[in-house]
Amino acid sequence: MISRLIEIVGRDHVLTGADQRAPYETDWTGRFRGCTDAVVRPGSVEEVAAVIDLCRLEGIALVAQGGNTGLVGGGVPLDRELVVSLLRLDTIDAIDINAHQVTVGAGVTISGLRAAADRAGLAYAVDFGARDSATIGGTIATNAGGINVLRYGGTREQVVGLQAVLGGGEVISRLQGLVKDNTGYHLPSLLCGSEGTLGIVTAARLRLIARHAHRVAALIGFATVDQAVTAVAGLRSGLDSLEAAEIMFADGMRLVCEAFGLAQPFRRPMPVYVLVEAADHHDPTDSLATSVGGIAGVLDVAVATDAARRAALWRYRDDHTLAINTLGPPHKLDVTLPISLLAEFVTSVPVIVAGVAPHARTWLFGHVGDGNIHVNLSGLDPDDDRADEAVLVYVGELGGSISAEHGIGTAKTRWLHLNRSPAEINTMRAIKQALDPAGILNPHVLLPAP
Repeated sequence: MISRLIEIVGRDHVLTGADQRAPYETDWTGRFRGCTDAVVRPGSVEEVAAVIDLCRLEGIALVAQGGNTGLVGGGVPLDRELVVSLLRLDTIDAIDINAHQVTVGAGVTISGLRAAADRAGLAYAVDFGARDSATIGGTIATNAGGINVLRYGGTREQVVGLQAVLGGGEVISRLQGLVKDNTGYHLPSLLCGSEGTLGIVTAARLRLIARHAHRVAALIGFATVDQAVTAVAGLRSGLDSLEAAEIMFADGMRLVCEAFGLAQPFRRPMPVYVLVEAADHHDPTDSLATSVGGIAGVLDVAVATDAARRAALWRYRDDHTLAINTLGPPHKLDVTLPISLLAEFVTSVPVIVAGVAPHARTWLFGHVGDGNIHVNLSGLDPDDDRADEAVLVYVGELGGSISAEHGIGTAKTRWLHLNRSPAEINTMRAIKQALDPAGILNPHVLLPAP
């Protein structure tokens, strides 16, 4: 098998040594660790198709991997799958200025695409803290969200065409970028969010947006979550330039400041912090100031209009994940709640976790504008999922989603029934059987065992 893989991609791109394989066998959090006999790094869609066809014939399961920034164990070889790394598929075609689109390889990073778009006077809408490592293929596989969903939607809304290799080795390619094309099922939307279980994405045609020359960020302190939620709702109604609205709490802010030697943003800690950013072709500072000035319950505000000061404010939010990781491998639960129940959830979750795992600590932050809260649990054994279950069951009871943007992976398969009916799960199984008849593509991810 190794010899045949070498024939397909070349000796330099089949990694079998323990040191070579190690970075691909453990996820970013350190919680999920697997083992593989080899990592294969194809350099073209033809090589990806040949690898999949060989695995199909030999009955060998595989898992596709991009930047390995996944958080739910969906991209590491937990069951000794062959790892197919897509990092060599890193081409960025010439940007189509007229269409506001670009075709890129699956191995292109978010930051690489954003930089290329910026040079062309445009921008890519999806952005989040792992931008320097996360790849386009991985974000499509999980339908990643990020900080700009509030204004532009998630990854699925940016995908206007796709190239992928299905489980039978067939290549599907639709990269024309036609905005209007009602010729049957929209396969890009089906593959986006499928977590590598239906096909391996090799390239994508993506929508670009206008680049705004003027930006302003504001960090706002509140006493309660209800006040923060109401404030963001008001900003969304009155401020068309609003791009992001992030929520943080006093304990998380303190952890970030202590972990990285940062000064507290205000003279005294706030129970709740909301970080907002607005962007427009004209300076939105006055509009943001007027909108914030009309919000009830504001305890303090820090405003940043230049890039350096905005980056300093964003560090408080972006470094939450890094700071939590200093406490050991966390359990990461990415959930969405109805906006009206956000305050109840934030108040109740630490109590629910303490009732199941008194030694655990609960860290909360997230995207307040779309109801997405990241629940991070530290102090737990990697395999102790009692607290995970308690939180996810509670989310289901509130009518929320157990996965907002990270995916189901292997970490949440046993709880998929909290959001999906038996009919829906059986339909998904039927789709997988049709597109991956040998069942070799990430077989232990997303769908629970029958």
